[in-house]
Amino acid sequence: MKHLNKLLVAVLMAMGLSSHAQDSNNPWAISFGVNAVDTRTSSGSGSGFFDQHFSQPFSVKDNWNILPSLSYIGVSRYVGSGFSVGLQGSVNKIDKYVTFAPSAPGHDSRGNVVTNPGDLMYYGIDATIKYSFQELIKSKVVDPSLSVGGGYTFFGDSSYGTVNPGAGVTFWFTDAIGLELATRYKWSVSGDREDAAGVPDAPSHFQHTAGLVFKFGGKDTDGDGIYDKDDACPDVAGLKQFNGCPDTDGDGIVDASDACPNEFGLAALNGCPDRDGDGVADKDDACPDVAGLAALKGCPDTDGDGIADKDDKCPTVAGPKENGGCPFLDADKDGVLDKDDDCPTVPGPASNRGCPEVSSQALEDLKVQARAIYFNSGKATFKTGDKETPARLDAIKEILKNYPNAKFSIEGHTDNTGSAKINDKLSQDRANAVLNALVERGVNPENLEAKGFGSSQPVASNKTAAGKAQNRRTEIKHIGSKYQGKL
Repeated sequence: MKHLNKLLVAVLMAMGLSSHAQDSNNPWAISFGVNAVDTRTSSGSGSGFFDQHFSQPFSVKDNWNILPSLSYIGVSRYVGSGFSVGLQGSVNKIDKYVTFAPSAPGHDSRGNVVTNPGDLMYYGIDATIKYSFQELIKSKVVDPSLSVGGGYTFFGDSSYGTVNPGAGVTFWFTDAIGLELATRYKWSVSGDREDAAGVPDAPSHFQHTAGLVFKFGGKDTDGDGIYDKDDACPDVAGLKQFNGCPDTDGDGIVDASDACPNEFGLAALNGCPDRDGDGVADKDDACPDVAGLAALKGCPDTDGDGIADKDDKCPTVAGPKENGGCPFLDADKDGVLDKDDDCPTVPGPASNRGCPEVSSQALEDLKVQARAIYFNSGKATFKTGDKETPARLDAIKEILKNYPNAKFSIEGHTDNTGSAKINDKLSQDRANAVLNALVERGVNPENLEAKGFGSSQPVASNKTAAGKAQNRRTEIKHIGSKYQGKL
């Protein structure tokens, strides 16, 4: 227990400093395991320095002192450029001490004798500066290193300082867990002393260690496995290939540079999708499901007239914009283009916007047909039993449809029987009756008006029955058009 207490003190001291640090991501590391002490180098046997110190290095059974339990622990701090500094505490029990005694019984061919000095405890506290070659050799698994440092050793009742060159290799199972194998030659600054009884006093020796090392201390705020110092987006979880930044839609473009971060898209369109493959991002495409032109916001132009099909009245035939994408046609061959022709199916002069001018013959025909429409006496209803009135109305409609931009007045007249007030109303009602009958037959109501003149415009004498009959009439007159004054 007393040995463990001393080791604990060494560990607490080490925690205040550092030891085998590995990289800048996890700057701290803790290592622990077993150590072996080989005192053979202090015996002086052999013909030279290297023969004395490096012959029989793996005579484990004969020369190594191993405490079969946790016997060292250390901590480390990475300081940059492959270097780390730290402190290690160790404990051991020396039951194999090698001396040079060629005349003593039991010596080997080199004059070494292994003795058991008894309950000789060993404690060491060592500071180390280590250089890792891992970055240099670009390996993620094998991590060789060289170290130098100094320490203080408690060897039985003696204590002395040491200078500690060393080497090691770590095999990393993960980014933070590895197996560490290391060795140090701990040269005694006091010289390799022994007391008068031959008991070791301040021997130089090798100390070998084997144990696990754990790196820690890296900060990863968003928990994405990328340390904050290397994370371009430390507060939001992301991907390693994007330096810790997210790619929500998985299109290979980080959200910060993705114009459509929630939709899988194309790099050429800043991460936005293009369903129809026309090179216009859906968010900017007025026709996202059909390929089109960038100049028309992704809409097609089948006839190539510069007007998108959706806005083109003639999408398969080229035409100017002012004609709705349709070509300038002249269907009635009257010399007035359809776009300017108020009567595109009926020939007419340009002076009348392509519509025919009302002829004198048409006016005469209207007069004849209108005057032959008879009403019941004193009423605005067509004469009962008169089978010709519908045919006359149809004939009037056929004449009027040839003049779609002409204005016509339907006039009602009476004889002088009755009061003027009654006759004025009756004539207006009869004119309205004719207008309504024509509208029902398809005549544009905007081209018609109805007026009643009562008995004010007789065409025959009201002194005879025949004259009165002629005065009870309707007439249709041409009163003008959109482009001409009244006739």
